[in-house]
Amino acid sequence: MLQSSKFDYLIEQHKNKIFNYSLYMVHNRMDAEDITQEVMIRIWQNINKFNFLAARAWIMRTTHNLCIDYLRRNRNQYKREISIDDNLSERIEDKRNAVMPDEVLNQSLLDKNIKHAVENLQERLKSPFVLYELQGFKYKEISKILDVPLNTVKVNLLRARKQLQKDLKIYAKEYLK
Repeated sequence: MLQSSKFDYLIEQHKNKIFNYSLYMVHNRMDAEDITQEVMIRIWQNINKFNFLAARAWIMRTTHNLCIDYLRRNRNQYKREISIDDNLSERIEDKRNAVMPDEVLNQSLLDKNIKHAVENLQERLKSPFVLYELQGFKYKEISKILDVPLNTVKVNLLRARKQLQKDLKIYAKEYLK
């Protein structure tokens, strides 16, 4: 019974983070669901083998590794699918309260361009960025999840931000004249 309670607690706490991270990495809702399901299976299989207090890092590392495996297997068949994440749906709700249609359009274009810029980051930059900025992990946790030194996480986050800044500056010059 204790094993089932642990599992239920872990799934409830981490299922959305697992799915959202998978979705950002593989850009396909069905594949993200499959990866999420596989992570849940691995949690169940290893529920008594890992430190319960360090479960978050173990779960996200497993999720990351499964995403990387998926991307390697499907490198040639890689197609993108439009996906909606939690943050974007929250912004859509905020837009309903907006009065000016042009503000809604501008915000929609900005959301689309930000999401596109994040999706186009190199894998080594996108993973730490998504984990830190969107999932709320700390540097040390990201270091454990990605199995890279702490300074590498910091450098890759800085490079991701600079790349996004560069990409979004181009957008700003084109659309926000």
